Parts: sequence; structure tokens; C-alpha cells
Amino acid sequence: MALDFESLTEATAGAIGALVSTTALYPLDTCKTKYQAEASSHDQQKYRNLTDVLWEAIRDGQVLSLYQGLGTKNLQSLISQFVYFYGYSFFKRLYLKKSGKKLLGTKANLIVAAAAGACTCIITQPLDTASSRMQTSEFGKSKGLWKTLSEGTWSDAYDGLGISLLLTTNPSIQYTVFDQLKHRLLERGSNKTGAVSSPEALSAFSAFMLGALSKSIATCLTYPAIRCKVVIQATESDDERIRENRAKSRKTISGVFRNILKTEGVPGFFKGLHAQILKTVLSSALLLMIKEKITKTTWIFMLALRRYLFIARAKIKSL
Repeated sequence: MALDFESLTEATAGAIGALVSTTALYPLDTCKTKYQAEASSHDQQKYRNLTDVLWEAIRDGQVLSLYQGLGTKNLQSLISQFVYFYGYSFFKRLYLKKSGKKLLGTKANLIVAAAAGACTCIITQPLDTASSRMQTSEFGKSKGLWKTLSEGTWSDAYDGLGISLLLTTNPSIQYTVFDQLKHRLLERGSNKTGAVSSPEALSAFSAFMLGALSKSIATCLTYPAIRCKVVIQATESDDERIRENRAKSRKTISGVFRNILKTEGVPGFFKGLHAQILKTVLSSALLLMIKEKITKTTWIFMLALRRYLFIARAKIKSL
């Protein structure tokens, strides 16, 4: 079966963009995750805002601990973005080929994006769970990937899988909005005709702005589920583990939902929304900007790789 080089190009560019954006914004991501994971009544809150997490790290001399779990997060981001972009591009091309259409409609785009997202969740959920536990561990006390995953059962590594599958609507909304806006922008600004030798790309500024807008919309619509997922996956103290043994329903979506509603009220479902938007918008916009700018370079590399494989195959056949 021949390799789908266009899908491979999209996947490679997306994975590189994810790696760079994740590394650049990781301290912000750690602060955001620790802030979101705190589920308590107002008089027991340790972090009253996002900067409290940062000041704690500075006060305790644990600034480098803001990077705890970076390796796992980078691995998770690299794999998830590669799988997502490859799956999205592959399913998109398959749909257009089967349907005979030139463009995806909004509904078809949502379905294709959700299918790619579901495949990504199933493959990378253990890494996602591990990185969340590392980030929410006390500063300086984070454990390695293998130790973090081996402490519980195999099913524990998939904590939050159900809600992760639900959250496939987030990138579905994001990339649907991005693709539709990108197509309209390129269609309006392009007067060229003829065959396209490589994928069209937005300017860095346009890609950044469209990425920020599309991610903001997706984040606002799905944030309550995002908050519940972080609480489910967070590392717990010994006292919290004792309480959990008495009420294991806290680890379920319904249990976490009831707990947040009881202790924090409806506003609790939106705790950290500003931090989530700040981090994810910057991350997604940076990812998409990098992806758009390196897609052509990656395309040229893939063409060279395809030519090399073709020549190598011809030589083997001639032997």
C-alpha cells in the first residue's frame, strides 16, 4: 500500500509545531493545570489565581519544577498531533475521494475531526494522564513516567478517557472553524490559477490570528468538561486518597461533577477559564502558525523522500 505523502506532510508539520509550542509554553501549562486541579471550598483554596502557583514555585526555589513532566508532555503532544493531523488529513481526503466533492461541508468536517480525535485519545490517553499527574504533584516531588503509570492499575492510566472522547468536539470545532476561515481567506486573496505544486499556506500573522480565534471558540464551549477532566486525572494527597476510598465515585465524571457543584457551585465549572484560554490559544495559535510556515518545507522533504524510495524500489526490482 502506497504512503499517503500529503497526509504524512500534514502530520509531520503538525507534530513539529506541537513540540515547539508545548515546550515554549510549558511553565504556563503547569500553573494552569495545578490551578484547575484544586477542587475545594473557597475558605480552603490554596491558589486564588494563576499567579499564586508561579509565586509558590519562586518562593520555594522550585522554578525548574514548572517543567516537571515536560518530557512526557512533549512525547504525548508529538504523538497526539502526528496521529491527529495524519488521521484528519487521511479521513478528509478519503471522504472527498468517495463523495466526489471538492470541499468538506461543516457537518462532514466535524465528523472527520471527531474521528481523528477519537483515534488520538485512545492511543495517547496514558501519556495524557501521566503528564497531568506529574504537573499536579508537589513541586520537586514529581515522579518519572514509568513510575507514575506503574503505581496504579492499567485502567488507572485511562482515567478520564470517557471525557477525553467527549472533548474530541474541542479540536473538531477548532479545526472546522480554522479550515473554513482559512479557505475563505485564501480564496479571497488568491487570483492565481493552474495546478498547485504544494499545499497553500497562510501568512504567519493570519495563521496565528485564525488559530487564536478558532481555539477561543472551542475552549469556551467545552470548558466545563475540561475542568472535570483535570480534576479526575490530578495527583491526590494521602488524605484525599483516603477520602476517595470512601467515595470512589469522585473519579467518575458524575462524581466529579457533583463534587464541583457541591463545593464550588456553578462558577466552579469555569474556574481557570481565563488561564485555559490564555494557554491553549497561545499554544494552538503558535502550533498552527509553525505548521503553516513549515508545511511547504516539509512537502519538499516528502517529495525528495518519495523520489528516493521510488529509485530504491526500482534498483531492488532490477536486481
